[in-house]
Amino acid sequence: MAEHPAYPVGLRLTGRRVVVLGGGQVAQRRLPALIAAGGSIVLISPEATPSVEAMADAGEITWERRRYAEGDLTDAWYALIATGDGEANARASAEAERHRVWCVRSDDADQATAWTPATGHSEGVTVAVLTTDVKGRDPRHTAAIRDAVVEGLRDGTLVARHHRTRTPGVALVGGGPGDPDLITVRGRRLLAEADVVIADRLGPRDLLAELPPHVEVIDAAKIPYGRFMAQEAINHALIEHARQGKSVVRLKGGDPYVFGRGMEELHALAEAGIACTVVPGISSSISVPGAAGIPVTHRGVAHEFTVVSGHVAPDDERSLVDWPSLAKLTGTLVVLMGVDKIGRIAETLVAHGRSPETPVALVQEGTTAAQRRVDATLATVGETVRAEGVKPPAVIVIGEVVNVGLPAARAPQPAQPS
Repeated sequence: MAEHPAYPVGLRLTGRRVVVLGGGQVAQRRLPALIAAGGSIVLISPEATPSVEAMADAGEITWERRRYAEGDLTDAWYALIATGDGEANARASAEAERHRVWCVRSDDADQATAWTPATGHSEGVTVAVLTTDVKGRDPRHTAAIRDAVVEGLRDGTLVARHHRTRTPGVALVGGGPGDPDLITVRGRRLLAEADVVIADRLGPRDLLAELPPHVEVIDAAKIPYGRFMAQEAINHALIEHARQGKSVVRLKGGDPYVFGRGMEELHALAEAGIACTVVPGISSSISVPGAAGIPVTHRGVAHEFTVVSGHVAPDDERSLVDWPSLAKLTGTLVVLMGVDKIGRIAETLVAHGRSPETPVALVQEGTTAAQRRVDATLATVGETVRAEGVKPPAVIVIGEVVNVGLPAARAPQPAQPS
C-alpha cells in the first residue's frame, strides 16, 4: 500500500489523559508543550532527568516510578513512547494501536501513528512544520523551516501587511547596547508594526534603516522644545501621535528603566490615558563589559556588582550616589555616563579607601563595529581618558574582574556589519 503524507491536526488535550513512557531527554523536550496544552500527564519511568523530576515535584505531571506494563495506555488520548527498551516500546505501540490511541515513538517513527512536528510560537500563533515526503523525512530541514518562519513573524520581516494587527498606543522599547541583533524579538516585532518611531541617539540606529518607507522616524534630540523642556517635549510627542490613533515606538538604548527615563514617560502616558507597553532591553551595564571579555561577577573575585550614573560629579550637590560607601565595597563598580567625570570619581573612591591600583576598563561604543577597550587603574584613569581620547558612550568597569577577563586582544569581537 502506498504511503501518504501525514494529516496535520491540532490536538486539544486539556484535561485528557496523556501517557509518557520514559523520563529521558526526549521526555524533557516534549513535556513542557504537553503541560502547556493542559494534558493530564502520567509519566511512567523508573528514572528521570533532573528537569523532568522537577516537573513532577512541582505537580505538573504524575510520575509513576516503574517500567511500562500492559494496560498503561487504557483511557489515554495520546501517548509518547520514548524509553530505551525497544521491546517495551514495541509492546506499548501495539497496545496503542489496539486502543486507537495516537502514539509517537522516538525510536521508530515508521511504527508510530503520529509524528511530532517542529513547532514554534509567536504572539498567539503556533507554527508546526511536517515533512510531506514520508521517505525523506529530515528533522533538521523541518526545524530550519520552522525557525525561519518564527523568526520572520517575530522580527516583522514576515507579515501580512494588509492584515497586520496594529495596536494604537505607545511601546517603550529597550533597544539594547548598540548591536542591532541584541534587541529582543518582541522589540523588533513592535518596530516592524510601528507608524511612528521616536528614537534616542543611543538606540540601535541600524534598525531604523530597515523600517518601511511609510514609518515616520523622529530623532528625540531634535524635537522642538518650544514651551516644553526636553523630556516634556518627548512626552508631548508620544501623547500626540498616540492620540492620532498611531502605533508609536519609543526606541531607547539599553533598558528603558536603567537611566533611561522610561518611568517618567510611562507616568506621562498614564496621566494622558494612553495605553503603554514596556519591552525590557539588554542593559549596557552588563552586556558591554561582557562583549569586551569582562564578567561583572566571577567566583572568588566579585560577589556583587553595582551600577551607578556618573553624569553628576561626586562633589556636586545634585549627586544622589553615596561614593564613600561605594569605595568600601569589594565587588565590581560599573559606571555609566561617566567619561568626563571619571577622574574625579576615581579620586573620590581612592580618598575613601579604594586602592589606587584597582583595575579600570573603559569600553567605548560597546557591541558595535567601533568598539574599543582602554585599560587603566584608579590612579591613572583620568589621564588615560585624556591621552587616549575616550569619548562617550563608554561603559566604565572598576574592580578586579577587569584582570580576570580576557585581554582586549582575545576578547569577543563585535559582529561586523554585513
